Amino acid sequence: MRRLLVPLLLCLLPFAAAGQSVDDASGKLAAQLLKQPPAQMAEVQPGLVVPLWRGTDGRLFVLKADNRNGVQAQRNTPLSFHAVDASSVTSAGLQYGLTPNWQAHADVSQHSWINSPLRVVGSEVGATYQDGRYSLGLSVGTNSTPNSPSLPRVLPGVAPGVDGLSGFDSSSQLNAHGRLALGSKSGIDVGASVGRIHLLPGNLLGISTLDQKAISFGVDHGPVSGSIVGRTMQPLAGVPGNGYAPDRRWNSIDLGVTWRLPWQGSLSVGAQNLWSSGTPANTPMGPEPDQSRTPYVQYHQDL
Repeated sequence: MRRLLVPLLLCLLPFAAAGQSVDDASGKLAAQLLKQPPAQMAEVQPGLVVPLWRGTDGRLFVLKADNRNGVQAQRNTPLSFHAVDASSVTSAGLQYGLTPNWQAHADVSQHSWINSPLRVVGSEVGATYQDGRYSLGLSVGTNSTPNSPSLPRVLPGVAPGVDGLSGFDSSSQLNAHGRLALGSKSGIDVGASVGRIHLLPGNLLGISTLDQKAISFGVDHGPVSGSIVGRTMQPLAGVPGNGYAPDRRWNSIDLGVTWRLPWQGSLSVGAQNLWSSGTPANTPMGPEPDQSRTPYVQYHQDL
């Protein structure tokens, strides 16, 4: 009997230890445990923000990943992609809190098409200042089409989808973004961009470089968000072989509304080139960027 009692007592020791209380009336031990850096995670699903490191002073280093359709990405890019194309945008980036108010970020993205192996690859680095309900950010970004002589077409004769330019090669831009939070689930966004677009040699426009400016205004409240984006393009002045008038510009306005549904879906309604100063892609005077009005209704479901 004694031989059975000793092993039984040894087995009960862990339960006895677990039942002991810890004297932490001041909460110092709990605070120390909360400051421990979280474990790193290698597996990241689209739309997740995963902390990689957290310092004792509150600084945080996180990994971001996201996957959206082409319409949802229009709100955050100075370039205009064709809304009705079967495309998706995958992005990933790192974000580091320099101070309680300053954050730095570096992101990469890829705009791909279901019916083509061609893609547009983008990168961006910048910093954001946050103070209560207000935030202001500055960044520089680039976009390019690696190993791609031209962009994909959904249907023959339809202009490929970067600003209506069939010869798009690359771009670089300086971006500014501000936000005013009106509550925990609503806010106002304002953005502006100044950049330059480079075209492939032998393109239909007969020019190599365009200056581009864009400005955006967005409002979101709960699951509903809307945005309006204005863009203008102009051939780079002083370039030999530029046959356009010095004051030639192509202006356009896009408008869109998105409703995020409770079952991880979204419904987007809007129009690209709702108003434009340009003309169809081919005119008696010569080729032009495609600025034809394109209404769209698009449903996206996250799986």
